[in-house]
Amino acid sequence: MLLAAEPKTRAIRPAPLVKRFLDHLFIECGLSGATVDAYKRDLNEFWDDLIANEVEPADLSMTDVQRHLAALHNRGLAISSIARHLAAIKMFLRFLLAERILRRDLASLIDGSKRWQTIPDTIHYREIEALLSAPDPRDEFHVRDRALLELLYATGMRVSEVTDLTLDRINLKLGYVRCIGKGRKERIVPVGKYAIEAVDTYIDTLRSRLLGNRFSDALFLSRTGKALDRTNVWRIVRKYAILAGIDKHLSPHILRHSFATHLLAGGADLRIVQELLGHADLSTTQVYTHVDEAHLKRVHSQFHPRP
Repeated sequence: MLLAAEPKTRAIRPAPLVKRFLDHLFIECGLSGATVDAYKRDLNEFWDDLIANEVEPADLSMTDVQRHLAALHNRGLAISSIARHLAAIKMFLRFLLAERILRRDLASLIDGSKRWQTIPDTIHYREIEALLSAPDPRDEFHVRDRALLELLYATGMRVSEVTDLTLDRINLKLGYVRCIGKGRKERIVPVGKYAIEAVDTYIDTLRSRLLGNRFSDALFLSRTGKALDRTNVWRIVRKYAILAGIDKHLSPHILRHSFATHLLAGGADLRIVQELLGHADLSTTQVYTHVDEAHLKRVHSQFHPRP
């Protein structure tokens, strides 16, 4: 007589395991809260997949990773999003190996996602001018919004870096900001005269009214006097993109891409742009050198009689 197979049990619950990894990233690796949140979202999806397929952490295989990536692809995720998921999984597999939960070094079998890099979206300089001119003086927040847009394009800062910016880290007289980037690394970024004038006007005319009798050292404030968050910055950028007639689904990160691309197109040194963006690896910055080439190909394809 055949005995019924015993049901599988989970020796290690995924949620605490993922939390240990996220704590490791934040406390020991010094990654920003926004980056840790991104890892959390991606890894929660990965573990939901593992739970659904009754896979123990110690029994993870490349088949499980490939199945998850295939599921992401079938959902229609962009290549860049799948690459981000894979980067999170790779780091997590290294953590499991270091904790002696995983017995095989699966991370070494995963190719880096650099080969999946896509050319970043950018907008033309004339669209930048239209965007920066879009805030209407009849809007009570137009001074703040103009300052925000000018600073995003002038510095190429990430949206999290702008929302974390405090008054003591911007020097309008000398024209620079002290930016705290990924891994809590600090860098100095110059600020052009247009952004200086816009931010100075905002501080002198609107910021104190938004603050009221509250205290905040955040540079950009909401209508309630609190620091602007990432969602509000995204909404502001999108609002003025629509007003400026920009068809592209514009985001703060596309402004960052445009900042880098326009600098390189103007003859800036690649390593200087790397420093301004806060990239640890030069290869991350090099993707912007291909944008002009891609634009030329699109123009050729569009206008040549025999593309």
